[in-house]
Order: sequence, then C-alpha cells, then structure tokens
Amino acid sequence: MRIGLVCPYSFDMPGGVQFHVRDLAEKLLEQGESVQVLAPADERTEIPDYVTSSGGALPVRYNGSVARLSFGPVAAARTQRWLAGGEFDVVHIHEPFAPSVSLIALRQAEAPVVATFHSAQTRSRALQAAYPLVRPGLERIRARIAVSEDARSTVVDHLGGDAVIIPNGVFTRRFAQARGEQEWVGSAEEPTIAFLGRLDEPRKGLHVLATAVPMVLQRHPGARFLIAGQGDAAPVRADLAHYGAAVQFLGGISERSKSALLSSVDLYIAPQTGGESFGIVIVEALSAGAGVIASDLPAFQRVLDGGRSGYLFRTGDAAHLSEVIDEALTDTDGRLRRHEHAREAVRRYDWDTVTAQIREVYQMVAEAAQVQATPRRPNLRDWLGRNR
Repeated sequence: MRIGLVCPYSFDMPGGVQFHVRDLAEKLLEQGESVQVLAPADERTEIPDYVTSSGGALPVRYNGSVARLSFGPVAAARTQRWLAGGEFDVVHIHEPFAPSVSLIALRQAEAPVVATFHSAQTRSRALQAAYPLVRPGLERIRARIAVSEDARSTVVDHLGGDAVIIPNGVFTRRFAQARGEQEWVGSAEEPTIAFLGRLDEPRKGLHVLATAVPMVLQRHPGARFLIAGQGDAAPVRADLAHYGAAVQFLGGISERSKSALLSSVDLYIAPQTGGESFGIVIVEALSAGAGVIASDLPAFQRVLDGGRSGYLFRTGDAAHLSEVIDEALTDTDGRLRRHEHAREAVRRYDWDTVTAQIREVYQMVAEAAQVQATPRRPNLRDWLGRNR
C-alpha cells in the first residue's frame, strides 16, 4: 500500500505524537509498505528520508501546553504538493483538528482518510470553536482511531460517532534488552528514582515530585533523584539545589539514553496532573523493568491495570507520593508481583501488535474505497428501468 502519514507537531522538538508517527512509519517500512510522512520541521533539523517538511513551525498554546505547529500559505502549498505526488491509497492523519498541517491535509485529501486522536480533553473550547471549520473534513474520515479510552471519550463528546481504540506503540523488546548505565544503577541503600518530561510544563508535575523529595530523603537518605528533560525550571532547580548530589538534572537525553536510564533506575515517577490520554513513557519504563509510580489519572490507571502493574498516588498530593515511594522501596514482594504482571501486560502495546491492528484499519478503508470507486456492472433490470 501507499500510505501517507501526517503529523501536526514539529519534528524539531521531541514529543509523543512525533515518536508515534516516526515509529509507525519505520515499522510499516520494515514490513514492506510504501510510506511517506508530512510534518513541520525547520530547515536545519535532521529528518529521515521518508519525511517531507511542511515548513518551519511556530509555538502555539494548544491542548494545555505549547505546541510547535505549521500553518499558512507555504504549509498549505507544500501539503497539496505532497498529497498530489504521493498518490496514496490511505492518508493517516494524526490529531486531524490540530491547527497545523493535519487540518490542512484533512481539507485537501482526496484519498481515504484514517484519523488518529491522541489527546484527552473533557471540555475543549478550541475544538468547539473550530467545529464549523472542520465539519466539512469529517466526511473525508473513513475510520477513526483513539489511542485510549480517554481520547475516545473526547471524540464522542466533541464530534459524535465513535472510534476504535488502538494504543500507542512501544518497541518493548528494545527497552527490555537495553543496557543500564552504571552511574544510574541504584542499590537497596542508595535507590535511584527517575523523572522524564518537559521541566517547564506544570502539568508534567515536576513540582509535585520536587515537594516530595525532602520527605523521601528523610526515610531514605541515600536515595538519588535523576531528572531528565528539556525546558527551564529555575525555581524548582533552586529549591532542589539544597539537596546536593541527591538530585541530578540530566537535561534533554537521547532515545538510547532514555532506554538506559529506564533500565537502570529502581523507580520511575509519572507525577502528571492532567491532560494525559495515555502514558507512553510509563509503558517504556515497565518494558525496561523499572518500578512505576504514577498519579491516579484515569489514563494512567488503565495503563497500570488499576495498580497491578505499578503504584498509584493521589494526583497532585506530594505527601502521598512520598508515602508510595517509601512503600515501593520497602515492599520487595509487591514490586516483584507488579513487575511480573507488567511483563505480560505490556505485550498489548508492542509495535508488532499495534501495527497489525492499524494495518487492518487501512485494509478495510482501502477496500471500501475501491468498491465505491468500481462502477457497478448493469444488469438487465437496470437497463430496462432506464429505458422504459
């Protein structure tokens, strides 16, 4: 099949949707499909050969954070050229109503469209305001995918209709086989605890973890906190500077370093306070063998099977987080039970499973379009009816 994937967010900055599109493209290419990707990217950004840039992106506040989006005449012209040149059997648009190339592609595409919805928004004024603009594009969508039950609820609430749930994919074996870094490996007396996310996005919850740090150190004075991610978090850094070597900021890290980090640490903390529809790093951490502690957001509860694959704490409650960290570090049997459950549970998120499900959707949509495009052979009754 000739498949076109559209990503609304810039490849200049790492993000869950960008990684999902990239990994899906590479898995489909590995399986012999013809795949091209359209996404925003600055001219200086290194992008794979299968990616076409729609042009540079601008920071726009969208879905509770700042996203780098591409729009305007240049993006529209490049999208049109990409669609025309691709001659796609299926165009798979991610976040189709994001004010970027996704929305442009939705309005211009002539091939059958599959749409994947990643975000979870209980009440989105942006989506409500944009509905009249995107309404014509709804007719082009032949199949809807949501990455989680929360994302599906957003589709149902704002657009009506339904969507099939196919989760984000993870190369689970890659994380399971990753080698740890000795400097990040902990011990019973000096456990290591990791955070990974945008440091300057409040909803990522770094401030919650920072508040819990002194409480954890009271019970486990040898613990070390490894904080990875891009963005400026000067106030938090200043507060945590009091604890010296117990807190280490790693800055932005590569995919290989992320795998090594999650394979090394005793615990991975996901303290997000909202706006999460899935939790891709949680699945990566589980695949790597790290114990996971996450806020009890509905999306995280589902990924952790209600606490059978990891620990949950009350969202935004730093004191409760410190108590759960203490429990996880002292309850060896409980961590082992969760690890065993997680090792089986993550298989449903492996890219082999996820890609097979997405390909089934492609096949269904392409076959339906082919049937619709094939002229029906007239029979005698049709002929008599027309010439009566």
